[in-house]
Amino acid sequence: MPQLLTLSRAARLVGVTRSALQKKIRRGELSTFEGEILITDLLRAYPDTKMHDTTMLERVERIKAEAMHTTQREDTALPSSEVLIARLTQLSKELIAVKSELKRYLELFDTLTQKLTDAETADIVTLQKWLETEMQSNQKKDTDKAAELLAKDTVLRIIAAQVKMIPSGHEFFVEGKDSILEAALRNGLSMNYGCDNGNCGLCKARIISGEVQQISHHDYILSEAEKQMGYKLMCCHTALTDLVIEAAEAHSVAEIPLQQIETKVKKLEHLHDNLLVLHLQTPRSKTLRFLAGQSAALTLKDGISAECFIASCPCDGRQLEFHLSDNNPAFSRLKKGQMVNLEAPKGEFILQEESTRPALFLAYAHGFAPIKSLIEHAISLETVTSFHLYWIAQPNEGGHYQGNLCRAWADALDNFQYTPLTGNEAKQSLTRVVEDYPDLKDVEVYLSGPKSFVAVAEAMLREHNLPDTQFHVGELN
Repeated sequence: MPQLLTLSRAARLVGVTRSALQKKIRRGELSTFEGEILITDLLRAYPDTKMHDTTMLERVERIKAEAMHTTQREDTALPSSEVLIARLTQLSKELIAVKSELKRYLELFDTLTQKLTDAETADIVTLQKWLETEMQSNQKKDTDKAAELLAKDTVLRIIAAQVKMIPSGHEFFVEGKDSILEAALRNGLSMNYGCDNGNCGLCKARIISGEVQQISHHDYILSEAEKQMGYKLMCCHTALTDLVIEAAEAHSVAEIPLQQIETKVKKLEHLHDNLLVLHLQTPRSKTLRFLAGQSAALTLKDGISAECFIASCPCDGRQLEFHLSDNNPAFSRLKKGQMVNLEAPKGEFILQEESTRPALFLAYAHGFAPIKSLIEHAISLETVTSFHLYWIAQPNEGGHYQGNLCRAWADALDNFQYTPLTGNEAKQSLTRVVEDYPDLKDVEVYLSGPKSFVAVAEAMLREHNLPDTQFHVGELN
């Protein structure tokens, strides 16, 4: 019986990202059967697979954790004992079924061997000897390696359950003590939600197959009809087994409502005389739902307001980051704990998630803010084949104030490049970009900076065959 693996599970087993597998599939180096990969084909594509090497994936997970402003606690490394017991019980049932099927095949083989023995023709005797030889050898080396991979897959299924969403077909893993909603957001998916604590009911989804367990109380009451149809709140349940769920996702800015939230100043980082990195926190009962690259209007109690890009990842709608210039001196005088009214999300500068083209990110000064959000989101999705960040900055404007983060991305990700640039004129700095990419017809370009920079960059990039549909701009006010 052929062993098939989903794309997400196959990527985990051989220690690569989904985008790496998708690249091999597009090049014809790896075949799929209804979206799944044969385990023998996977081993042929990755013959040097080390069964215990997960370095690449651990690096990606660390980046995701840092993007969410959380620390990995020892008590979240494994699911709860109840979840582990449920998963082990499910695996034991599958093992019994497999053993039963194997027994039937062996009995069938014994019967066939006996019938061949009783026959007298030369052709049948030859066939019998060939069958016995094949059963004894059975390509032992390859079989052993496939068995090791399957053993590793079994361990992963105990540690993490896989969830497939329909109708989108998106897949993700639920690990540790995460709720299904937390896991979906951590993996870059825009699942519908509002409060994240069981009050609003916006995250309800229908369980098509698999089992879930409630992990926290919720005040929202599902109707009897919804219960009978299998609806559950994703913020209050975790996955016991692999799941298929029917859930709403946002695929465009029009699908996310404008929200008004009173936030609190959590942290202020004065990185330069004219640059403030502002960290705001929403109430637990009202997190912000947005797409990477979008902006927000911030208003102080005295009525002073500013519209600026959100620099953080949508994977955590409570912890919000903004990069403010000296055009907003009132914000520089803020103190920790003060309240800031927020209206968001706004704008259409978002990641083209369905694109298979390499992504080119160009940021000028603190135009890096939305680019940072887009990159963190792309890392969570693991579907971008390759991406390259060029950040143009001046020392008197704060320089590459989060350059260490960019270098960390480059060190951890095989498909990410970072090129910091310094120049008095935008055109001079952009020359390096078009030298590296003389033909842009097959690249997705994301550009962010002040209006003057955008105008110069747009003119230069269009001279190098950049189509309108592959050019995305986030212009600073």
